[in-house]
Amino acid sequence: MLDRRQFYINGKWVNPAKANDFEVINPATEEAFAIISLGDQADTDAAVTAARNAFQSWQHSSKSERIALLKSIQTEYAKREEDIAQATTMEMGAPITLSRTQQVGCGTGHIQKFIDSLEAFDFEESIQGFPSEKIIKEPIGVAGLITPWNWPMNQIFLKVIPAIAAGSTCVLKPSEISPLSAYVFSEIMHDAGVPAGVYNMINGDGVGVGSQMSSHKDIDMISFTGSTRAGALISKAASDTVKRVTLELGGKGANIVFADADEKAVKRGTMHVFNNSGQSCNAPTRMLVERSYYDEAVEIATTVAQNHTVGDPATEGPHMGAMSSGLHYEKVQNMIDAGIKEGARLVAGGLGRPEGINKGFFVRPTVFADVTNEMTVGREEIFGPVLVMMPFDNEAQAYELANDTDYGLTNYVQTQDQEKAKRAACAMRAGMIRINGDGGAGPSPFGGYKQSGNGREGGKWGIEDFCEIKHITGWTP
Repeated sequence: MLDRRQFYINGKWVNPAKANDFEVINPATEEAFAIISLGDQADTDAAVTAARNAFQSWQHSSKSERIALLKSIQTEYAKREEDIAQATTMEMGAPITLSRTQQVGCGTGHIQKFIDSLEAFDFEESIQGFPSEKIIKEPIGVAGLITPWNWPMNQIFLKVIPAIAAGSTCVLKPSEISPLSAYVFSEIMHDAGVPAGVYNMINGDGVGVGSQMSSHKDIDMISFTGSTRAGALISKAASDTVKRVTLELGGKGANIVFADADEKAVKRGTMHVFNNSGQSCNAPTRMLVERSYYDEAVEIATTVAQNHTVGDPATEGPHMGAMSSGLHYEKVQNMIDAGIKEGARLVAGGLGRPEGINKGFFVRPTVFADVTNEMTVGREEIFGPVLVMMPFDNEAQAYELANDTDYGLTNYVQTQDQEKAKRAACAMRAGMIRINGDGGAGPSPFGGYKQSGNGREGGKWGIEDFCEIKHITGWTP
């Protein structure tokens, strides 16, 4: 049993103020493999105080100093990639191959993009035509960062790195379900020479440390990734101190497949839904297919699901792993059951574990056809390997169906007609649009419309989220 009960505060590993043990469960075996401690108010206060004190000097650090620190973090991270991969697989059930490539790779890619973005970032600018007016972007202060269990390194890097790059200091609360990778990350930050108090990490749950951070008077900003329900509660808790709140929340991505889409479009979209066991907010979980191609598309998706293997996350291979927890497994099962009861046509997968598996939180790759936006599976985020399909007759109806949702994170379009693709991209109300499987490679903004959140993570936009804007007049050029 791994003992990971200490917190990283003010450059040191410290014991919690009061023991509150919490077992971390391996979702593939349903057995505890590590113990952490859930923090209380005293731990939160200690971490915030350390960050507040460190901000007094870190806010005045130069851009070159921050770039040098990010490069040091990058070097140390490369040394610990296998440790991060193993921790991720054990704590959240991601197959080790996926952990090594995508989960670890998120951190590798993000930090280089933030280094590039910071090198080009302008913290001062003038208003064109008014040389005596100056705009300065200053660090916001102490940032409380609350990250989820599904893509641990992705979200940690999208929050911690831009906060430090902007000159802010931070307190990280990773998910108590997947805290081990954050523990390794904290060791990386220490070995990289991050100044004491600039980065702090405490474990805890949402009701405890999460709420304490959200309402803390000495935290200037909360950046949260998780469910829309939790995001709303955080916003309410933060309102009394009028702190900035940025949210990256749920999604119910529409994937519009026109009849002239390339031959791999349906397979590509279906595989995307099953990636990371379906536990991705930006997954294209609603496939809207032009009616003349609909029956064929359903057959393709069915075949993909039936041939998609599920197996032990600790073994290498392109299979699907487990749900992150028993609670989440039950949620996905309940959603599949709702789809069946509400009349959606189940063409692949369904209730229960995959054949041959009798232990662990594993879900069958599932496809529902003939779904409507009135059904629970058509409206609510399932956050599992479940694809829902529905037909449309024309462009106008496709866009209406795509936009008929509370969410607006990532939508997709598949067509070989570039003008139609552009029309679709402009018609859909979402923060990100992906055309024909192009996921993008640049330092780009990640975030959504409506109940998918506010603010943007990644690139210069991610750094700007951790900055205040100051307007100065009478500035002598």
